[in-house]
Amino acid sequence: MIEVKVTQISEHIWSIKLWLIIPIHVWLVKEKNGITLVDTGVAMMAKGIVKAIERLQAGPLLRIVLTHGHPDHIGGLKRILQSNPVPTYAHSVEIPYMEGELPYRQGKKTVAYVQKGAVQPLGEDERGQLQAIGGLVPFHTPGHSPGHVVFFHKDDQVLLAGDLFSSKNGKLRPPLFTENIEETVRNSSIVGRLRPARVEICHGKPIFNAADQIEDYMLKYLRS
Repeated sequence: MIEVKVTQISEHIWSIKLWLIIPIHVWLVKEKNGITLVDTGVAMMAKGIVKAIERLQAGPLLRIVLTHGHPDHIGGLKRILQSNPVPTYAHSVEIPYMEGELPYRQGKKTVAYVQKGAVQPLGEDERGQLQAIGGLVPFHTPGHSPGHVVFFHKDDQVLLAGDLFSSKNGKLRPPLFTENIEETVRNSSIVGRLRPARVEICHGKPIFNAADQIEDYMLKYLRS
């Protein structure tokens, strides 16, 4: 089994990291009666994720939520669902790309990363706003992918930001391999609205008090 590093980052949240050229993070969120898994990493992380849930002894895996459908975020999904058949959710806009109906990049072939029906859409209210799921509130932040979502844990003041950012030396940076950088940077304004104490990203170290950086970040990268 590939060794992953499990670190508690707040009262209710644990980070699971694998270093594979670059770091890959997924997150376990402790709920009242079990665990929500945010992203599933690459396939080789699946056993380590399942073992981490068991060791946590905080109840069963209740659900999986996905920031988006790129392979390094859903690669472990199939193997995890084999032993833990739980509901899995992503933004409704993202699902056709994950199922191979639409290509992530223009001019490229479609790829089915998941079977049809394996992933359900996140709930929306009558105004189209994403509804809370467990202790997390999702926000649609397209750009890196069409249905990219971030998840905010209000009680812990932690934003699980997926690939909304990368980071370097404690500073926000745009994510790599992004279809629409300008849209991604515009949607990073969510940090200014929520003002999380900690921003967790998939491929880098956490950012603390990111709202203090966000204005300069947006000015820099929207102008470039």
